Amino acid sequence: MKAITLQDFGGTENFKLVNLDKPIVNENEVLIKIRAVAFNPIDYQMRLGATESKLLKSPVLGRELSGEIVRLGKNVNSFAIGDKVSAYVGSLASNGTYAEYISVPSKLIAKNPPGLTFEQAAAMPMVGMTALQCFNRVMVPKEKPVFIAGGAGGVGTVLIKLLLANGNANVYTTAGNHESIEHLKNIGLNESRIINYKEEDIIKVLKERVGYFEYVIDLVGGKISEICAKLVDVFGTYIDVTFLATDSAKELLFDKATTVVNIANYAPTLKAGSEPLEYYGNALGELFDKVKNHIISPTAINVVGSLGVETVQKAHRLMENNQTKGKKLIMSVD
Repeated sequence: MKAITLQDFGGTENFKLVNLDKPIVNENEVLIKIRAVAFNPIDYQMRLGATESKLLKSPVLGRELSGEIVRLGKNVNSFAIGDKVSAYVGSLASNGTYAEYISVPSKLIAKNPPGLTFEQAAAMPMVGMTALQCFNRVMVPKEKPVFIAGGAGGVGTVLIKLLLANGNANVYTTAGNHESIEHLKNIGLNESRIINYKEEDIIKVLKERVGYFEYVIDLVGGKISEICAKLVDVFGTYIDVTFLATDSAKELLFDKATTVVNIANYAPTLKAGSEPLEYYGNALGELFDKVKNHIISPTAINVVGSLGVETVQKAHRLMENNQTKGKKLIMSVD
């Protein structure tokens, strides 16, 4: 099979197209012919050799996909050859997703909803399951206002859709350009609840309109975490998706006796037994059911190109330079 491998940590010039053997399928796995791959910021962080690179178990990067099952392990009876499926594989598959084939534990996968293209389905797992974990672990009361830092991105988009569908009308978020503002309005957010952080003082505006928030969700980290810490109320809840809060933010959150809820998709793998794998398949199935029932709509995508070094390099540059414009970057695989 063709695959894009990382030859060394560093720049995008370290990617190379190679031929590898098709993965072996174990008794509890399926072999998937990959049709579409989604790129994630963790990909370029791994490429650079950052902390996330400790999760790297293959020179082939990539963590989520959509495709067709072409072979079944002998113990797999809940899927059939030809099923269109998707998965967030993390480091639990035979290799990363920048390839033509991948062997995946069957408990990780879910069948694609009718009507979704492979490219649309590939865009859903990581952002969708991150948003779903936020939503399920912190059930924000419908009458309570909630502030989401970075709501125009992939995770924020799905999370806002989940909250609005649940009846949470008082959702506030930030955006930095006209395109992002229009995107947020199109998914149902009232313009009065969108703060243009390039033109307005976030803290001043929100304190005038709401005061302090009992629930704050930080999808950005860095300096934005300090704004979140200032906006959250004493004894409030700070949902941290990035683990990039500054020391100043952490100190203020501690002083306010804030409940900090950490969100991490790899956390279930730290549990014993088979339950960790079931978590992923079940969560993705729940997400796809919401798409099927029109509770949430597919994530906006940008198909960067087909399987090749240039496509991977372009996607990494776009992510690293924060130029995704709220769209999930996708690579098609013929």
